[in-house]
Amino acid sequence: MKSFGGVCRAFWVMKSKGVFEKKDIAMDKTSLENKVNELVKELGSMDSPYHKKLAILAQKAQNNNEKLKKNVDNLQESLDYLRICIKYQLFDLEATRRENRYLKKLLEEKS
Repeated sequence: MKSFGGVCRAFWVMKSKGVFEKKDIAMDKTSLENKVNELVKELGSMDSPYHKKLAILAQKAQNNNEKLKKNVDNLQESLDYLRICIKYQLFDLEATRRENRYLKKLLEEKS
């Protein structure tokens, strides 16, 4: 899994007063995916109409989860590209400032 620009994919949960535990979101997503896959398999083999509806809903949840992961990856790539563009713009701005100072110095020396 990709990280979000160096930001850790984790959160802190209070276990008791003043005691916190770090939870890894990636692990939670993996376990969720595994449970949804197990549920789809279990419900797919049953014949009740309610089970079929649940199987369809579980499949939709799985598909939505995959779409969400794809969108998050695309967003991460876009953010990475934006960071590169901003760094280039800052570099170009500094180079332009240096060039302007140099040109001003040449003009001052001529006059």
